[in-house]
Amino acid sequence: MPTTGLLIGKFMPPHAGHLRLIDHARSRVDELVILVCSLEREPIPGELRAEWMRASAPNARVIHVNDENPSLPDQHPEFWEKWTSTIRRHVPEKIDVVFAGESYGEELASRLGATSVIVDREEGGFPSGTEIRERPLTHWDSIAPSARPHFVFRVVLTGSECVGKTTLAHDLARELGAVRGDEYGREYVDALGRFPDASDVEPIARGQIANQERALREANRVAIFDTDLVSTCVYAQHYYGSCPEWIVDESLRRRGDLYLLLDIDVPWIPDPPNRDRGHMRDAMQQLFRDALRAREIEYVDIRGGWDERRRAAIDAIRARIQGR
Repeated sequence: MPTTGLLIGKFMPPHAGHLRLIDHARSRVDELVILVCSLEREPIPGELRAEWMRASAPNARVIHVNDENPSLPDQHPEFWEKWTSTIRRHVPEKIDVVFAGESYGEELASRLGATSVIVDREEGGFPSGTEIRERPLTHWDSIAPSARPHFVFRVVLTGSECVGKTTLAHDLARELGAVRGDEYGREYVDALGRFPDASDVEPIARGQIANQERALREANRVAIFDTDLVSTCVYAQHYYGSCPEWIVDESLRRRGDLYLLLDIDVPWIPDPPNRDRGHMRDAMQQLFRDALRAREIEYVDIRGGWDERRRAAIDAIRARIQGR
């Protein structure tokens, strides 16, 4: 008869230790069911963790469980009853084997009428989920590939037009061995062949999101963005009087880890897509400051000549990622 195995965890995030446990479990049973258990108060949404696990274990049946169950037996007198009820509701078929990295698996297996297999978590020296969340860049190689984009350190270059964001983004990516997320608006306008209008704001925002998602998938610890949706909001408000609400919401949800605000103390270089021709640099720069402050985003001012800017930006990034 086909055998069914059960693996329960928070997977916050899934890491090399979990992947080892999954490989072991898959070799022992015909079907593996993985319950990704989450609580509302936890720092990473449960459904996102379930998506990571589906990508990490494509041959397993992954189920997201958001029952507000106690985490430890001493937290509730009916701990085991609550958990067995949850499990039987989500996995009604007979469970033959319970796989676990901790001793709780023995008691749970006994209550489910299953065999317990405990896989030593210490073997391999894998960091815990807590250690990874606290220092994701240090433990990068232990994070499951599907979860790595979530932990990328995101550097955003921002500021008004013609302050050298694209050039600096190239320099920083090369110096730090980081992936670069380019400005989609420039690509879009070049193909458009005219000045954009209000109808172009949403396509530009979607393209910017796609560029950033691609960069996050390819990143090795750090990604450099030469713009983000905060800029999209600023320009939409400035030129058209409003910005679609969903873009404003996404600018908050997708905020970077470090913003570098490039000053306007460099020569204006005429660029055909620019409308303001340099006469509104001060006003535009203030709009960027206001947008960052309204979102309670801390930023580092980057000033001076090109070499000075590059050094200041690199120093700011290294100071923030040290020890992470």
